Amino acid sequence: MKVHHLNCGTMLPPTTHLVCHVLLVETAGGLVLVDSGYGLDDIADPRRRVGPARQFVRPTFAREETAAHQVERLGFHRSDVRHIVLTHFDADHIGGLSDFPGAQVHVTAAEALGAVHSPSRRERIRYQQPQWAHGPKLVEHSLEGDAWRGFAAARELDAIAPGIVLIALPGHTRGHAAVAVDAGSRWLLHCGDAFYHHGTLDGHSRVPVALRAMESLIAYDRKQVRANHARLAELYRRADPDLAIINAHDRVLYDRMRADV
Repeated sequence: MKVHHLNCGTMLPPTTHLVCHVLLVETAGGLVLVDSGYGLDDIADPRRRVGPARQFVRPTFAREETAAHQVERLGFHRSDVRHIVLTHFDADHIGGLSDFPGAQVHVTAAEALGAVHSPSRRERIRYQQPQWAHGPKLVEHSLEGDAWRGFAAARELDAIAPGIVLIALPGHTRGHAAVAVDAGSRWLLHCGDAFYHHGTLDGHSRVPVALRAMESLIAYDRKQVRANHARLAELYRRADPDLAIINAHDRVLYDRMRADV
């Protein structure tokens, strides 16, 4: 499957520069997005749709960075996007959903429970309901089945295409997931917000203090976040040539993937 690496939302919080790293996957059955970044409706009404967090992460809200614009720039139609696989429901990951109203939106059942169906008081504050007020076609997946490269719970999304796997990685949110994509020469493991900075993996690059603080502040379960860090760092140290570990916001990892295309 051909994979395009898109930045669907530059953010400029204090002392760092973040991206919204979205995958656009070409499959035999149409296009698949992994996350959607910020969307056109977010640009039109950031106060209502993104909420107070925008004042800290400071998105640039550039139309040309939206997935909708980039899909069309690549010569496709928005309707060609048949599926969107989400790592989680935070605003910078689902803002583009309303730009693809015909797509099926795949998410863990635990994340749908915490964001849509039965959020706790803290989750009601965290998530931005206007971003799914258009009624997306949610497809909820219970991840209690197969293991994948040492991760205990995963599910291959065969209904979308062979080689797309949803992997339970809770901690950042209640039902946070990673998404593995078979890109042909190697697998891409998109870890969403399971870690913020490449220094978490390599153990020597300095992680900005502001990112450490933000990661800790908004974590649903800090203990699980730390366990995810350890597991992913171990996987990274193996230097498996057929696996690339990426995340949603690290610009270094994003630039690395773009350079390899």
